[in-house]
Amino acid sequence: MLNWNRSSLRARTTLATGAVAALVCIGFSVLFLLFAGSKETADAQARATAGWARVLPISKPGQLPAVLPDGNDGPIQVVDTWARVVAATPELVGKPPMAIFPPTPSDRDVRTQRTLCPPAGLKGCMTVVSIKIYTRPEGVGLIDVAVPVVPWYGSSTMLLLAIGVSVLITTMMAVGVFRAVGKTLAPVDAIRTELAEITATGLDRRVPVPRKDEEIRLLAETANATLDRLEHAYQQLRRFTSDASHDLRSPLAAMRAQLEEARMYPQDTDWPKMTDAVLAGVDRLQAIVTDLLTLDRLDANAPLTCEPTDLGQLVGAELDRRTPRVRVVKDLHRGVVIDCDRLRITRLLTNLLDNAERHATSQITVTVRAGPPRADGATATLEVIDDGAGIAAEHWEKVFERFIRLDASRNRDAGGTGLGLAIARQIAHAHQGTMTIQDSERGARFVLRLPQRDPL
Repeated sequence: MLNWNRSSLRARTTLATGAVAALVCIGFSVLFLLFAGSKETADAQARATAGWARVLPISKPGQLPAVLPDGNDGPIQVVDTWARVVAATPELVGKPPMAIFPPTPSDRDVRTQRTLCPPAGLKGCMTVVSIKIYTRPEGVGLIDVAVPVVPWYGSSTMLLLAIGVSVLITTMMAVGVFRAVGKTLAPVDAIRTELAEITATGLDRRVPVPRKDEEIRLLAETANATLDRLEHAYQQLRRFTSDASHDLRSPLAAMRAQLEEARMYPQDTDWPKMTDAVLAGVDRLQAIVTDLLTLDRLDANAPLTCEPTDLGQLVGAELDRRTPRVRVVKDLHRGVVIDCDRLRITRLLTNLLDNAERHATSQITVTVRAGPPRADGATATLEVIDDGAGIAAEHWEKVFERFIRLDASRNRDAGGTGLGLAIARQIAHAHQGTMTIQDSERGARFVLRLPQRDPL
């Protein structure tokens, strides 16, 4: 249930829409009232003109009655040259002139009007229109017609109508937007509720995906895709933790057993042999911990110290330093230059060579050459090929996972930590490169591709 508060999208949208609707209604209402006021003013002026036209034909001497017939055009007085009322409608009979601004014969204006509050003999504010008439022998006289004062908005009825319609439209707009936004955000609220209930023990749950509202549907699909990745990462983390604990526990258990046996039977213990065995277990533990720390730094995207490096020279120097147990065939092209962190690339090469030595039968082939160009430029290629049992194609990606176990022919228990290939791929990705396994006539063929730069 969405709460009504100023910080909610529903409330803010409704208030904004109501404010805009109110402003628009006010604008149209003002224009409407100005039009209505203008029309009422014109009607009042028309009534004044109609009163003048009704009295004028009977204003000749001898024809003008003292009491004018009443009409719908308002109170009327006929005033002679000497400002005497000579005729008036019934409500003004016997009363003084209601206009106090009689034009003089020198005035050029035939028609004059002024608002009086009130005119003499009347109540309330009215507009008095004085129109000159020319009679003989008296000269100039006046016909004064009083009409109601018209406000700018026309009338109270028009004002109430404009206010009522504006309030009604604003209310309808606000209610409509409130309901529409609530209906639109209902799937979002359902997504929020489902996400709030998902815990580490229920990562298989997914948020509902609405059929309508493409934007919210995309949001739900993105949330579900994120949950898929989270579930996969969590499962991978659990497997990693389980395998890491097993790999750490195994040498610890072996060392503990050896030390306990030595303590129980000190006279029968071959101490040099036992010490070598314990040191071997410590070396294995140290290697695993070192690899775990390396992966942690790679996962944290630790900065690289890159410099231009001839890949062929770097690989050649590392091969010359090693004493392999099998024959190494080198095909190292010079002039293949990359920007790299030399220590990281050396670690990558060491991991590949260690892996190849553990599984090679008699030979390892190491190749460095310029690779096929990519869309973003040339590439440098490093290949490490062993002549061992090889890796089935369906396991080409799996071997780069951490602590992964395959068949016995490529089991990490032959001396590896189970993290070397995962570290190699992470280093490749950190250098904007790729690490893959490709087809070979025999054994496993690991291929590293990195962006190449111009020769030194």
